[in-house]
Amino acid sequence: MKIASILASGVAGFALLASSPVLADDHASPAAEAAMELPSGPEGPALWKVADEDTTIYLFGTVHVLPKELQWYDAEIDAALNSSDTVVTEIKMDPQSEAAMGQLAQARGIFTDGTTLRSLLNEEQTATFEAALAGLGAPPSVFDPMKPWLAGLTLSLVPLMQQGYDPNSGVDKVIISKAGDRTQDALETAEFQINIFDGLPQEAQVSFMMEAVEGMGKVKETIDSMVAEWVEGDPDGLAEVMNADLEDEALAETLLYSRNATWADWIESRLESTPGTVFIAVGAGHLAGDNSVQDYLADRDIEIERVQ
Repeated sequence: MKIASILASGVAGFALLASSPVLADDHASPAAEAAMELPSGPEGPALWKVADEDTTIYLFGTVHVLPKELQWYDAEIDAALNSSDTVVTEIKMDPQSEAAMGQLAQARGIFTDGTTLRSLLNEEQTATFEAALAGLGAPPSVFDPMKPWLAGLTLSLVPLMQQGYDPNSGVDKVIISKAGDRTQDALETAEFQINIFDGLPQEAQVSFMMEAVEGMGKVKETIDSMVAEWVEGDPDGLAEVMNADLEDEALAETLLYSRNATWADWIESRLESTPGTVFIAVGAGHLAGDNSVQDYLADRDIEIERVQ
């Protein structure tokens, strides 16, 4: 599994971790930015809708961190957003939620019993981990207090930030900035998303972190490929990038599939209960590949229309 691509397109809190004190050090500062090679003539990011006689719900897949120069917001997306009275994201995307995510990550992701991160690693893992940190210019002592899940998230985000990807340019934040005074809602809370990782068994956390460590050298290449598929409106191509080397089905179930099913329940309930137009913006990884939100909606006999 390409952990960085799963996080960048599947967990909104990944971008909000930029507010964590962990990323306040120099190792998170941007280096000379390497421009992303954009596809020529993109069709535009994919947009779907479901509707009944009095309710329309748009489904738009986001990428939580993007290069500042990437232009993706087009007339079709704007029309759907402007027609909506409610905007729904994975978690609230506002300064309060950003601060809460950083505080929760610090409170839940730091050992309080004297355990150190490297004490959980075998000799080979320790060598790989320390070499990766040396490449970032980050001392191991910065990471030693962290639980493996927080270190894994951080080591997925920092290389992207160093190479020109910006959480503040993430699609979710742009959508919210254009939402104006529309009602804003969320499918999950910051605490729920933190619990996804903090609830993993320690062995799974270490595996997750080591996969992030081992992928650091290719993280920009991987995310560039994913973003190129996203901006061209190709969810199948995006899923192919995300699922390359997929080995941990349990982690995919936790990060994607079970949440997709829950969100499909939310959409079904909203269609049945509340008239109006809703614009849902969630990680594009939830709207691509097998066991996507659309698959679970189809299981509920809800018809999905591709708008763009």
